[in-house]
Amino acid sequence: MIAPLRSLVRRAPALRWLRLLRLNRFARKRAHQDWTGLIEPDGERWRAALAAADNGPRVVIATNSGGHFGLAAVDRLIAVALTLRGARASVALCDGVLPACLMCEYNIQPTAALIARGPDRRICSFCYPPAASAVERLCLPLERLGSEITPADIEAAEQFAASVPFERIGSAVWHDVAVGQHALAGALRYFACGTLDREPLGEPVARRYLAATVVTAIAYQRMFERLRPEVVVVHHGIYAPQGIVVEVARQRRIRVVTWNPAYRRHCFIFSHDETYHHSLMTEPIGRWADRPLTAAERAQISDYLASRREARNDWISFHKPPDVAVAERLAAAGFDASKPIIVAYTNVFWDAQLHYPQNAFRSQIDWLTQTIGYFATRPDLQLVIRVHPAEVSGVPTSRQFAIDEIAKVFPELPANVLLIAPSDALSSYGLADVADTVLIYATKMGVELTATGIPVVVAGEAWVRNKGFTADVRSPEHYRELLDALPARNRMAPEARERALAYAYHFFFRRMIPLTMVDSVANSRLFSVSAGSVEELAGGRNHGLDVVCQGILAGAPFEA
Repeated sequence: MIAPLRSLVRRAPALRWLRLLRLNRFARKRAHQDWTGLIEPDGERWRAALAAADNGPRVVIATNSGGHFGLAAVDRLIAVALTLRGARASVALCDGVLPACLMCEYNIQPTAALIARGPDRRICSFCYPPAASAVERLCLPLERLGSEITPADIEAAEQFAASVPFERIGSAVWHDVAVGQHALAGALRYFACGTLDREPLGEPVARRYLAATVVTAIAYQRMFERLRPEVVVVHHGIYAPQGIVVEVARQRRIRVVTWNPAYRRHCFIFSHDETYHHSLMTEPIGRWADRPLTAAERAQISDYLASRREARNDWISFHKPPDVAVAERLAAAGFDASKPIIVAYTNVFWDAQLHYPQNAFRSQIDWLTQTIGYFATRPDLQLVIRVHPAEVSGVPTSRQFAIDEIAKVFPELPANVLLIAPSDALSSYGLADVADTVLIYATKMGVELTATGIPVVVAGEAWVRNKGFTADVRSPEHYRELLDALPARNRMAPEARERALAYAYHFFFRRMIPLTMVDSVANSRLFSVSAGSVEELAGGRNHGLDVVCQGILAGAPFEA
């Protein structure tokens, strides 16, 4: 009963006051784990570590949004672990100075108020003070963005944001800092849609986010000048403010480490120099292709991929308990079991809207409409479009839906095309099992499906692109050529599947680094840290934590 009520409060704009009330209370009572029991048994050891680290390599951990409670907890864990290894780790938080930020969402922040006054003070009150207190209780150095900013800076940022033509906001550059794509990505995330074209207040909100990127850039330029860090650690690495931290650090030739929670329980993905959205596409192929799997590794990845169907070993999942009666559902929809089935998987429109130079289509909608138009000419094939469940189960909840966008172009679908709604429990994996070939834009399912031998055509920026085991679309014309060659009628060649399996192992078991002391808290977005004492977080006590700290301090590869 509690979970549905919490979901209703989260999604209904009319109940935002109740959500803000709950978040403020939660932030002060439960959101930030009390580490007293961790510190006190080794109080002398911790004080000595803090003193010794004062002259160590300087690291800035750019948490910024303390209201992302789980992320802030992991940042504090990293700060403590680095301190125990001799580094002076400072934690940076926004103290309410930004004109817009990652914490603003459509269902919690009224648009007109955001444009006029910036983030609701009730958002800032659950975001900053409790997180700052949690850092200070650990005696870690705390940096506040507001201490770097003057009223003149805010005015200059607003003037810059007002001067950029709306159509150029996404490519805007301020003092050689590429601020635009993060401003646009932030505005799209706020509206939870993939375009601002149909948002009446899209332009002023985008300008708010553009001003926020400039304020962030000014704050971190001054902070970096003062602290002279050797490395900056930042979750996400995109949006405002996180993406701007990365841009400013790179401009100043400061090493950057980004991180995100991974799919596997207890695991996280860390990357050097850029967000994992990019690094997983650009990392050298030799890091995994030249490394044959052992029999144990092959069994490990095979067992894990099988578990993904029910997310038994994961803490990130968007799928309901699946309906596996795929054949019956397709038959009820009028599909002919004798004709090949092609399955297309969508993405959430607003998520990680960054520029990818290899995209063959203007957008996911462009890809979907061209795909449906093509299959209308191929009655010998049948197309199932599985809409991503996170359109309704993700946070923020999407306000742009694939079914609605498709209906604008195709009020009536071709007879051989079936749409599966995001709320439908029909198994995405079961659909893949009956597919001749799978079409994807950017979904991570490409990693799993190719590893099981299912042919995949990549139309967008999926991580399996350019790995040597998928058909990668170069242009709309090339896409039609690939579709003309369907049906494939066979699973992937053994050597291609072996290559895909090697990449899947690399992705799920080497790039996802286990921090075994971190676990998720039931029915929340929190992480808790389980350790009996500070000493358990010191060097040599946990392999995953050692890998993370070595990567941050020495630039070593982030591989388990």
